[in-house]
Order: sequence, then C-alpha cells, then structure tokens
Amino acid sequence: MQATNSTVLPVLPTMGVGSTAVPGWFGFLRRQLREGAFGAADVEELLDDGLRLVVSDQIEAGLDILSDGEIRRQRFVFEMYDRLTGLKRVDSPRRLGVPGYDQAPQFEVTGSIEAPHGLGVVEDFLKLRALAPGRELKIALPGPLTFADALRHRRRSNEIVLDDMVRVVRQEVELLVRAGARRIQIDEPGLTHPSHGLPLDAAAQLINRCMEGLGGHFGVHLCFGNNAGRPMAQRSIERLMPGISQLQCEELVLEFANREMAEVELLAKLSRTHHIAAGVVDVKSFYVETKDDVAGRIEKVLAHVPPARLTVTADCGFSALPRAVARAKMRAMADGARLVRERMGEG
Repeated sequence: MQATNSTVLPVLPTMGVGSTAVPGWFGFLRRQLREGAFGAADVEELLDDGLRLVVSDQIEAGLDILSDGEIRRQRFVFEMYDRLTGLKRVDSPRRLGVPGYDQAPQFEVTGSIEAPHGLGVVEDFLKLRALAPGRELKIALPGPLTFADALRHRRRSNEIVLDDMVRVVRQEVELLVRAGARRIQIDEPGLTHPSHGLPLDAAAQLINRCMEGLGGHFGVHLCFGNNAGRPMAQRSIERLMPGISQLQCEELVLEFANREMAEVELLAKLSRTHHIAAGVVDVKSFYVETKDDVAGRIEKVLAHVPPARLTVTADCGFSALPRAVARAKMRAMADGARLVRERMGEG
C-alpha cells in the first residue's frame, strides 16, 4: 500500500492524467458562455456542476486518485493565456478545415509576462478539495515549455521569455503547495519538441526550476500531443532520455498504450530514479479496452517496474473522447488494475 498524507492507496493505484470528457450539453453551454449569454453566477453554477459530474465519473469508475478534470479550463492551456499580461493575440495561419495544432492560439510577446491574478489552478484545487474531502487528489498545470510553444517574440530574447514563463508557473506551484496540494503534476508536451532551439537537457532544467525546493509529490507528464486525438511530436521516448534523465521530480507520467507498449523496457532504467505512471489506456482510440486488455498491459510494465513504484493511468487526458467512451475506458482501467492486484494476492 502507498500512503500519501492521510490517504492509503492500494498497490497499483489508478488515476486520470488531466482532462476528463464532458457531456455534450456542457460543451454547448461553454460556447454560450464565451458569447456572453451567462451572468457571473450562471458561470459559477455551470462550472461547479461540471466539476461535480467529472468527480462523480471518476469515483464511479473506481479511480483511486481524483483530479478536477480541468473542467474549469478550456483545452488544457488556452484559456490561461487570458490571465497573462505582456501578450498580444495574433491570427492563426489556418482557420478552415480539420482542427489541428496550426489553429491553436498564438501570441506575440509585447513586454514582461506576468500573471497578476495567478493562473486559476489554485482555485481549481480548492474547489476539488471541497467537493472530495478525504480523497487522494491530484492537480495538474501546464509547464513553461508548453506555454512558450505559442509565444512569438522579436523584441525579447528567448532566455527572458522562458524565464518569465518559469516564474509564472513556479508562482502558481508555490501557491498550490501553500494551499495544501501535495500531488502536483506539471504537464509538458513541450519537452517532446522543445521550441526556441532548446536542447533537451536545458529544457528539463526549466521544468525543474518550477518545483525545486518545494514540498510535495511532483510528477511530470510527457505527452506527444492529443489535440483532437492526434499526436504532434515524434513518438519515441528513447530520443527524450537526455531530458527525462535530468527531471528532478518524483513521478514520470508516460504514454504507452497508443504506441502498442513500445519502449516499455526503458522503464527498467527510469524506475530506478522515479516512480512511474504508465499509460495503459489509449485515449486516441474509440476502441474500449477490456479489463483483460488493461491487465495485460500492466503486466508488461511490471516486467520492468516494481509494483510499489507504479501507478496505472491513461496515455493522456480524456477530453478528446465522448463522455460515454471515456467513462468506459476509466472503468476498464480500474478493473484491469484490480485484476492484476488479485493475481498478485493484493486484492
């Protein structure tokens, strides 16, 4: 059993990565929200009800570690740019056709980047804690590399812009720790394709600066991309090892299921220095895994990672899937972990 704070977790605890699927009506009402149809009280009611729903979905599925599902944010990071000063939104080069990374918001840096009122993640955590007292909780936020991916600058150096983003993210992390968050995850798809010409080891050090010297259980999620269920970067973990080996966090959150468990053998080395949260559910496929599918993937991971150092998770967030599919996949994940525990005599 794993113990964190007052919560005792089973061997092979289960958790989502970050975002959770929402019902269709919630997405429809969010569009109405952006068009100014709601008052402030209406907005809070919508977001609070959405949070209750995604927490309930996780509990019903049987997950051991709960998250806020990033329900109060749109698309993981995009709304957070609205909280930053020193930026000017620029037109995306493509607006028509299938959704893709080249349609994501882009910003020109016009001055020092600040978050005078924070990124909003502390408020998300406090809402989650109030709704799920006594449960093991995780809160996630984008890292500095991921923020920097959307930034274009002509007047300020790469170093200054990246320093600004490290400072903004670290300030939010410090506030999270102060608010009582103990399991904090920094999401860094940006490490799989560092922008601004950064080498992997230097990129990893920027992530480290966001959490060094702070208490708590820190994880770093490395993702190859999940915009509309599509990856962006070359999907190889081995090429990232010079950066991963420099990460000074407790846990690495890595995707394997959508890559048919390729490179799982690399976990033997990584698990000597880090706990591993291995993605054994494919969020980029509509195929709903059975519990036996999930159990088989977990056992492949266990060939390289001690059970006490392994958490069971999905490849990425569930936001690109319909809610019914996401709920079924979460149940399969929890049931598959339970099956492996029983085979280990830990049920």
